Amino acid sequence: MRPAATSTSDVVDRTFPVSIKGVVVRAGKVLLLRNDRAEWELPGGRIEVGETPEECVAREIREEAQWTVRTGPILDTWMYYIEGDGKFVFIVTYGCMPTDDTDPVVSHEHTEVGLFAEDEVPNLVMPDGYKRSIATWFRLLRENPR
Repeated sequence: MRPAATSTSDVVDRTFPVSIKGVVVRAGKVLLLRNDRAEWELPGGRIEVGETPEECVAREIREEAQWTVRTGPILDTWMYYIEGDGKFVFIVTYGCMPTDDTDPVVSHEHTEVGLFAEDEVPNLVMPDGYKRSIATWFRLLRENPR
């Protein structure tokens, strides 16, 4: 049984935004975006009222990179602490399959778009949770080629 909150700030301090992210691999390379903290990250963002997490990640990838995807399985979940912002975000990652072969286009939300081979990912500046999700999706794609 959870203890009752003693004040409004107790409740607020225990709530976290949720970010739905997608790992998209095409031709052996994963799609990544550079954020304003100079880190590489997976495309994705906050879920909107009335959409499923799967719809959210597909919409976010389309908005952030102009790629259309089919959403696959959940790969991982974890709590991420954003140092510069001093806040926690609950991250959910999905494996996604691209449905076309257009070049990715960077949106106003990021500074750069990149496609990286699996062996390049460990050396990139990005949260370990993203690296773990990318490794999982590459492994699953090898085990179950489409």
